[in-house]
Amino acid sequence: MSILGNILGKIFNRKDAPKTPSAPPQPAPTATPVQPPVVPAAAAPATAPVDVAGILDFMNDQRDQKLNWRTSIVDLMKLLGMESSLAERKQLADELGYTGDTSDSASMNIWLHKQVLQKIVDNGGQLPRDLTA
Repeated sequence: MSILGNILGKIFNRKDAPKTPSAPPQPAPTATPVQPPVVPAAAAPATAPVDVAGILDFMNDQRDQKLNWRTSIVDLMKLLGMESSLAERKQLADELGYTGDTSDSASMNIWLHKQVLQKIVDNGGQLPRDLTA
C-alpha cells in the first residue's frame, strides 16, 4: 500500500483507503423475470463527512507526548503510528508529485502537509477551514 493510502487508511479505518470500490461480481444470467433497474452509484446517498480533526485530536489526547499534527507532516505521521523518516517523506513526496528539491526538507514538509490534508478532504474528511486554506 502507498504511504498516502496508509495515512488515509489509518484515519478512515480502511485498508483500501485511496482505492475506488470495484463492482461486486455479477451472478451468471438465468431465466428470471425482468430485474429492477440498477441505481447509478451517483444516486446513492453520500456518506457523512468524517470529523478528522476530532479523530486526530482524540488520538493526540491519548498520548503522553503531544504532537502538532495540525502543522507538521512528521507529527501527523507519528500520531498515526507511521515511520516519519526523511526517506518515507521523500517517498510520499514522489507519490504526490512533488517537483521541488527534496533536499530542502522544510519546504517539502510544508508542501506535503498541505497536500495530505487536501487528500484527506478529497476522501471525505472534514477539517477546519484554517487547515485547508
